[in-house]
Amino acid sequence: MAYMGNKTRPTGGQRFGNKPGNRPFSSSRPPYRGGGNRGPQRGRGGFKASSFDPSRFINKTIVEEKVVEFIPTHTFADFAFDERIKANIAAKGYTHPTPIQDRAIPEVLTGADVVGIANTGTGKTATFLLPLIDKILKNRDEKVLVMVPTRELAVQIGDELRGFAPGLGIYHAICVGGASIGPQISQLRRKPNFVIGTPGRLKDLLERKALNLSTFKTVVLDEADRMLDMGFINDMRAILSLMPTPRHTLFFSATLSPEIEKLIGAFLHNPVRISVKTRESSASIEQDVVRVPRGTDKLTVLHDLLIQPGFDKVLIFGRTKHGVEKLSKTLTQKGFKSESIHGNKTQNGRQRALDLFKKDHVNVLVATDVAARGLDISGVSHVINYDLPSTHEDYIHRIGRTGRAGKRGKALTFIEG
Repeated sequence: MAYMGNKTRPTGGQRFGNKPGNRPFSSSRPPYRGGGNRGPQRGRGGFKASSFDPSRFINKTIVEEKVVEFIPTHTFADFAFDERIKANIAAKGYTHPTPIQDRAIPEVLTGADVVGIANTGTGKTATFLLPLIDKILKNRDEKVLVMVPTRELAVQIGDELRGFAPGLGIYHAICVGGASIGPQISQLRRKPNFVIGTPGRLKDLLERKALNLSTFKTVVLDEADRMLDMGFINDMRAILSLMPTPRHTLFFSATLSPEIEKLIGAFLHNPVRISVKTRESSASIEQDVVRVPRGTDKLTVLHDLLIQPGFDKVLIFGRTKHGVEKLSKTLTQKGFKSESIHGNKTQNGRQRALDLFKKDHVNVLVATDVAARGLDISGVSHVINYDLPSTHEDYIHRIGRTGRAGKRGKALTFIEG
């Protein structure tokens, strides 16, 4: 094994959370298989082992560079929030907003459509939740739809909403695939202020007439580029067509491709554009590759890494559901505390695995793309890409799970041959 420092390995795109079936407004989209993977998207510039340039992702020598400190123009107390929201924010210990929050929250409060382009982990969720909570406190009839690509992100947004709105009488429903639809229908009967869901399950609920969007005048499209990559575009269009116009639309994405521009043109009206994209990868992440010579057992190489000092909390990316599950079970048999997250697991199973990893009850989490974006997991010491990424963008999102909150992180990418 030639271990050249630290580097990441992203995986193929994944679909999950939606069932196949006869869908009147999604016939052009391939049916979902209960959590399947799309596999490598070579047409989008995906990596191939033969053409992968390791030098592009090696930065063993971390140069301490002077970073211009962001100085916000507001504090949270400056925003025109209801005083109860300000009290809840203060109780969480927050005083100053992040760049995306500092620039976007005042625009959202005015009711403007907003396009926010920002890296993952920049505080996008609070950027839309806080002003929309304020909006509901001012008008209890207001209803908000939040559309996201993954079950885990939906649950995380729900958790943040609960944390920002204790005692305010604001309710939400989580509507995602991989979980029983019955309890979700029951939640919707309570007429929640926020409905947070994945496009496929929202579509199911609309077809069952359990969800009526005619009274929803605000919509948030979070991780819009990921939803596009996953083939949700027709469902997104169909769902938005059922909402009244004019509406208040907030659109968040990590990238701004021609396809994303088309979505913005179709979904938003004269939006305010705010971009706080930073460098592709953080200087706090050491990246390198792990060479696996031909004929060498890849699993043995992984084992020898995981037993080294410092591999305290490791997120491993694999490409397929079957491969991820098999690898996790093998690591458990070898004595590691390991769990897995992939599309074949139920929502409860995935959430349990994620919670065990977050609370350090297990120190190895093996995952498909589902863990690459949006999830805030503190203290990840290493990201290991056991399989090659589909795209450079996937790579960047995966390594972003480590080196967070001012801590150092390491990212390793396995290269075979």
